[in-house]
Amino acid sequence: MNKKTVRDVGVKGKRVLVRVDFNVPLNNGAIEDDTRLTAVLPTIRYLQEEGAKVILLTHLGRPKGKVVPEMSVRPLIAYLDRLLGQKVLFAGDCGGEESLQAVAGMKAGQVLLLENSRFYPQEEKNEERFAKALAALADIYVNDAFAAAHRSHASTVGVAKLLPAVAGLLMEKELKALSFALHNPVEPFLAILGGAKVSDKIGVINNLLERADYLLLGGGMANTFLKAAGHNMGKSLVEEDKVEAAKELLAKAEKTGVRLLLPTDLVVAEEFKEGTKKRTVAVNEVPKDWTALDIGPDTVKTFEEAIGKAKTIVWNGPLGVYEIPDFAEGTRRIAVAVADSTAKAVVGGGDVVAAVRKTGLTERIFHVSTGGGASLEFLEGKELPGLAVLADK
Repeated sequence: MNKKTVRDVGVKGKRVLVRVDFNVPLNNGAIEDDTRLTAVLPTIRYLQEEGAKVILLTHLGRPKGKVVPEMSVRPLIAYLDRLLGQKVLFAGDCGGEESLQAVAGMKAGQVLLLENSRFYPQEEKNEERFAKALAALADIYVNDAFAAAHRSHASTVGVAKLLPAVAGLLMEKELKALSFALHNPVEPFLAILGGAKVSDKIGVINNLLERADYLLLGGGMANTFLKAAGHNMGKSLVEEDKVEAAKELLAKAEKTGVRLLLPTDLVVAEEFKEGTKKRTVAVNEVPKDWTALDIGPDTVKTFEEAIGKAKTIVWNGPLGVYEIPDFAEGTRRIAVAVADSTAKAVVGGGDVVAAVRKTGLTERIFHVSTGGGASLEFLEGKELPGLAVLADK
């Protein structure tokens, strides 16, 4: 990674604005998954130990530029208190009078959390005046929100142009893992792509077809490829306007010599719900009124064999409707195969990360990314605005 990090700048006595991604699932104010909070602890603790005043800035949910009380980040304070073992301060605005006063009263090692940045319509518009208000709070800017690095917002790009801007330790960790997988993989390099839509991943597939040895496709997106291969998919999700693109990608795989593996059997159901009638069929036998919701056991076995040969794995997107237990088996089995393999595996994308966490196998996987859209765009080869704006080494 050719970007400066918090280790490359002097922070003692400085006000340091840290863009974090605390966009965590809340249920009546209780945090259901604290992964994104614990992931940035190394950066926060480093800054505290170095004598900085730490100002945390995050978004939460999609309030669309309006104050939505249930999307306030205030409930995170009690949790951060426990994680850091000290009282975390809170300011009910971003760059307004309350946060200016709170920062003015901070001591070295203290941590302050600002209110949800997306309560301001200026945030997603990357408005300069809002970025200047944020910059007025600090001497140094740190981006440790890899999951938001693909957004060109005031808190990820605008403010970074106004202050010395460097990467946090989580950002560094994410980029090292993804760069290894994409640019310096140990071969054979295998990629697994799932999720609902082909349209989200055409660019990624194109890029991986020039780099991977194996490409395994599952989830709803595989239905479009199966349709392109001549199969009738019943009532399954198929992006009809992407069938031709899928045909072109299948042809490209053949031309480049990449082993592109599609499902050979599917778990199909009468309805998209728990407890419905289901059965396993070959891909050329999907009933007219049924829907494919998971990969079948023969497909799992084929995928497991390929995974067993790999030395580097990238996985983005679940292989079935993992939220419904009846259709989670394919994703679960592949998660076990990835964890059991000797390959260095990088797993990204919110849905597949949640699915892998359900298996309890995350500790056995080389890197589990906090970034969904950001990791997808990185794998596509796109430049991430929130990364590009940080200072080079």
